[in-house]
Amino acid sequence: MDPSSRPADTDRSPNPRCIQFEVRRDDMRRHRVEEGPVPEPGEGEVVLQLDHAALTANNITYGAFGDVMGYWNFFPADDGWGRVPVWGFADVVSSRAEGIVDGERVYGYFPMSSHLVVTAGRVTPTGFVDVAAHRASLPPVYNQYQRIADRATAQDEHVHAVLRPLFTTSFLIDDWLAGQDVFGARTVIIASASSKTGLALAALLHARGGIEVIGLTSARNAAFVGSVGYYDRVVTYDDIAGADGLDASAPSVLVDMGGDAAVLAAVHGHVGDSLRHSCQVGATHWEDVRFGVQLPGPAPAMFFAPDHVQRRVADWGGSGFDERVGAAWDVFLTSAGGWLDIVEASGADAVAAAFDEVLDGRVPANQAYVISLDA
Repeated sequence: MDPSSRPADTDRSPNPRCIQFEVRRDDMRRHRVEEGPVPEPGEGEVVLQLDHAALTANNITYGAFGDVMGYWNFFPADDGWGRVPVWGFADVVSSRAEGIVDGERVYGYFPMSSHLVVTAGRVTPTGFVDVAAHRASLPPVYNQYQRIADRATAQDEHVHAVLRPLFTTSFLIDDWLAGQDVFGARTVIIASASSKTGLALAALLHARGGIEVIGLTSARNAAFVGSVGYYDRVVTYDDIAGADGLDASAPSVLVDMGGDAAVLAAVHGHVGDSLRHSCQVGATHWEDVRFGVQLPGPAPAMFFAPDHVQRRVADWGGSGFDERVGAAWDVFLTSAGGWLDIVEASGADAVAAAFDEVLDGRVPANQAYVISLDA
């Protein structure tokens, strides 16, 4: 379901104020809302007004790894404060960049703000890149903005914003595991199996076949994880070493979306030498992440999706990469539509409440927030 293939639902008026949602980089439970005038574009710049964006545990990962992996550098804030990146849809409200006109629709990477100023370069009919100096050394995949020729319905845009970035990460993990022959294992354990990235990866592995896919999750989410049809078996965190838990003798790969140090220790401690690889992807359990902890078996290794995007774009070309991801996305979307429930949060107060719910892990696994700082 391509957002460029559907008509728009509505148009909207420019917001006269710029609203910024910011968090303390050392404590995301502390946040604030800053307001000011909408910025004016300089030569070659474009002012984008964010219409709506997805807010999931993926965005919490951006914050949790913000210093380690540079996510705070995309949208700089005052010392000690950070702007959490989100994926969403925006409109051009003021342009001084050649070839880009007011009223255009774009999709890409934004701060949790009502407006963003970008320096538009490498403009093509399908997109452009923010070539601002402070983004020049950052991963290119995050600096690209897709121009939407024909707007989608709001619902289609919401689903795209929530799932497409996560699905792309899952596609890259699946592709990478296949290239490694799953490190000689035929069992993949996905921790934080109810996460959207975990669900998408499980769907891809299940479709590939020949691999046992085990979902590791909380007792609260076990029924949902088992119901989607992507996992061969579901194990709860409190039963990792139990009678119905993980087989300690089965060669396996762990893909961890949660980052919970206790869960990592339990899996490594139980599976031990049978673990062929331990892959760290996310931090849905952001307060329980511990770096540099010594564990039995292979040391957890970070999976950084932008590096793998660049590798595959070099292998397949940009259009080839898009075609492969798009074909797999269409298949996944058919099944995901059966379980995903979008919840909208509009206005600064509602966005703050939604952020706290996601931060605390209180959002049901079948739901996802779509936020807008416009009331």
